[in-house]
Order: sequence, then structure tokens, then C-alpha cells
Amino acid sequence: MKIGVLALQGAFIEHEKALESLGAEVFEIRQKKDIETSMDGVVLPGGESTVMGKLLNDLELMNPLRDMIKNGLPAFGTCAGLILLAEKIYEDEMVHIGTMNITARRNAYGRQLGSFETVNEFKGLGDIPMTFIRAPYIESVGEKAEVLAEVDGKIVAARQDKQLVTAFHPELTDSFAVHKYFLDNMVK
Repeated sequence: MKIGVLALQGAFIEHEKALESLGAEVFEIRQKKDIETSMDGVVLPGGESTVMGKLLNDLELMNPLRDMIKNGLPAFGTCAGLILLAEKIYEDEMVHIGTMNITARRNAYGRQLGSFETVNEFKGLGDIPMTFIRAPYIESVGEKAEVLAEVDGKIVAARQDKQLVTAFHPELTDSFAVHKYFLDNMVK
């Protein structure tokens, strides 16, 4: 299977390594011609969602990527990727790709000093390590989305059809369980 990783900004290399360790072929999406490459799924990494959204528009990637996801391309968004996929952003009119029936709360845990690590339950995987860095959380899910994990009463992972989002960075842990979940449940 071939997975495109959005490589405009953020923690994309770590996702590439995790996916390759699970046997996926990986390529980077940096410009419009890259999105024309045949792929079985796409990963939207953490980083700065506002910058990533601007770059997606400037590079003419936003609309084609949105259409591909709407038409069933499996997508996995972590941290900023969660914000990119959200239909709504709490107290913000900005919407980026907007294909997932969730409302995201940006920087919900505060600044860099609010970053933390924990181990918590992820539906279908059991307890997994979770690393939160200036993380959002999911304020609410619509009827189409399913909650997969919560930490301290806050939704931190969800899925909808072939879309998966996490507020945390599974690529920054030594567990590739969430990447495997994406490949096994969304891509295959």
C-alpha cells in the first residue's frame, strides 16, 4: 500500500518512519503534482494548522485533497491534521479541509508548557502512550463520527468512515499501534 504524507511543515518524517516500519510505501506531498500520485491513504501531520492551511491553499492542494477525501481516500490527521479535517473549529470561522463531522478546540491544553505524556485507552487497542504538544482536543462529535479515546473527559481521538484523527502525536512514541489501526481499518 502507498501512503502520501503531507510534508509542508510539522512532524512528517516521524510518520513516514512509522508507516515504513509497518510495511507501507511512503511518499511526500509537497506540491500539486505530488497529489496526482496514486495513493491508498494520506497522513496530515502535526504542526501549525494555520500555516498548513495557508500553504495548502497557496500550493493549490486544498481543493483536490478535500475532494479526494470526500470521495473515500483514507485520511489520518494528528494534532494540526485533526484541525485541518474538522468541519468546525471552536470560536473560529476558519475551516480548512472540513471533511470530518467534529468541532476542534485549538491549543486546548495551553502553550508549550501545557504539553504532556500519558498512557490511556484507545478503543480497540487498549492502553497506548499518548504525547500531547500544544494539542487541540475535540470539543464535540457529530452523529457521523465515533469517539475512540478520551483523556480527562476530553475527546482526543475519533473516526468517521475512512478518516481518523488524534489530538496526540502517536508518531512521537515507540508504539505504532495507531498507525497500524489506520492501515488495517481505514486503508485495507
